[in-house]
Amino acid sequence: MPRHIACLSFDFDALSLPIARGTVTPTALSRGEFGTVAAPRLLDLLGSHGIRGTWFVPGHTLETFPEICSAIHKAGHEVGHHGWRHIAPASLDREGEEAELVRANESIKRVTGRFARGYRSPAWDLSPHTVELLLAHGFDYDSSMMGHDYLPYFARQGDQYPPDQPAVFGTPTRLLEMPISWSLDDYPHFEFQIFKRGVLPGLQAADGVLGNWSEDFDYMTEILDWGILTYTFHPFVIGRGHRMKMLDRLIRHLKAKGAVFLTMEEAAAEARSRLEARKAAAAD
Repeated sequence: MPRHIACLSFDFDALSLPIARGTVTPTALSRGEFGTVAAPRLLDLLGSHGIRGTWFVPGHTLETFPEICSAIHKAGHEVGHHGWRHIAPASLDREGEEAELVRANESIKRVTGRFARGYRSPAWDLSPHTVELLLAHGFDYDSSMMGHDYLPYFARQGDQYPPDQPAVFGTPTRLLEMPISWSLDDYPHFEFQIFKRGVLPGLQAADGVLGNWSEDFDYMTEILDWGILTYTFHPFVIGRGHRMKMLDRLIRHLKAKGAVFLTMEEAAAEARSRLEARKAAAAD
């Protein structure tokens, strides 16, 4: 029987994103703070639909806004790892990356009672050490790469990309990759931001983005009997009124199409079971 899974994930960056970028003026910080206004709205919306999602929360957010983060956990949502300072691992050395990993995991444990099972890199930019460190610290899945749109896969270690030779792929690990896409992320569609090197125009009409997001799920149902589509939202982005109404319409569309809503940990466990069964069958 066909089974199509939708994972609604929320990167609750709040103040950690502007601070990590060094934009600590009052207006920049207030933009992130709006996430604390939006988070309760999102919890209410998800609750009204009976959906549990996955919230990737930096340690900085967990420690700055413990009451809201506790409410996320108490509502039954998964709390995933999203760094401590929202700094991309690729910008850190191995020791610095591991220190951030450990510190944030301790923050998560204080709120949820356990370490995170899932990880999402700030800025979706892994370092050469990330997979190794995630495995060493007991993570089950990562959600930072884009090697597929609907089918999870095992992350590799040891890839080599010499500039003048064909790529040499490393060995698959037990770390499951739950793929994502910028096209399914609210930030590039909606956020207006001025950078030193250019402008992110954002501010797209919500209905146009809704069409993209709906049809990506529809396409999955047309070409696959089983698959997972992961959406990425940021409370301070998706939490504006017209976008909240669009998110409600998206959820209703997915329900009408038969979507099964799971946390990413639940979806990853199902995907792992399928992949391991397929591997065992191939071995026979």
